[in-house]
Amino acid sequence: MGRRLILDTGVIIALERGRLAASDFLQPADEVGFSVVTLAELKAGLALATHQHRPRMERFLDALLTVVQVLPYDATVLEHHARLLAWTRRNGVPRGSADLIVAATAAATGRVLLSADERARFSDLPGVEAQLLTA
Repeated sequence: MGRRLILDTGVIIALERGRLAASDFLQPADEVGFSVVTLAELKAGLALATHQHRPRMERFLDALLTVVQVLPYDATVLEHHARLLAWTRRNGVPRGSADLIVAATAAATGRVLLSADERARFSDLPGVEAQLLTA
């Protein structure tokens, strides 16, 4: 049985741009997903893309969606999100709302969060197991 993983937006962008290869960090049996908020960020990127880059990005996203599960923001994620919001406010370590939703989704689904953004410091969050990938 493989690992249960969640990819953050930075990892997906690094894959799309060729800065990371899936074979560098994924194993065939891994179960891979990403948060619905990540899908929103990727769709926003498509909407902002130039006509030159948009077709390539759309093909990549379409292919990704055939092999990676989009994880919903459900009641369980909401509970984890609320705890993380409270923790960040209590400890004075603000985080972006999208990052907290991705982290909450990872915690709620028992997945390891793979990130390409060392500034996000996901592993500092309680209940979140994270691994930093370098491109």
